[in-house]
Amino acid sequence: MATAEQTRDFVSSINLPDEQATETIGAAIAPLVRSGDILRLEGPLGAGKTTLARAVIRALCEVDEAPSPTFTLVETYQAGAFLLWHFDLYRLEQPSDIYELGIEECLEDGAALIEWPDKAGNLLPPGGLGLSIALAGGRRTLHLTADTDWSARLRKAGIV
Repeated sequence: MATAEQTRDFVSSINLPDEQATETIGAAIAPLVRSGDILRLEGPLGAGKTTLARAVIRALCEVDEAPSPTFTLVETYQAGAFLLWHFDLYRLEQPSDIYELGIEECLEDGAALIEWPDKAGNLLPPGGLGLSIALAGGRRTLHLTADTDWSARLRKAGIV
């Protein structure tokens, strides 16, 4: 079985000078999300993962409020014909706990937006879109890592 790193073939970096830039890129990515997708949001505390996730949710699911699942660990939203599951795994005690959150159901016919995906260990399938926000010198940079399918979608949309 291929690992997530082996199936990722595209990397691009985007400067995020402010919160509006983070929201803009999230809104641009939202229409590209399909059932079966996994979006992995990584970065240190305070980097902007939740801001990016909320922008995707607002644009894709047409909701005004998207509470952070920091304490509930998962929130679901209707995204047209499928559910978008927003997981925040920061407080996950062990990787196998992801099954209690409904990850298997999500991956059957929904899409997963996952903050702190590393907390799931190797239990997530490979591929998808990696969105890693780096902080350096007060600046934020979004590093996109995509499998072949996501790479094509991002290029076609003019995001990269």
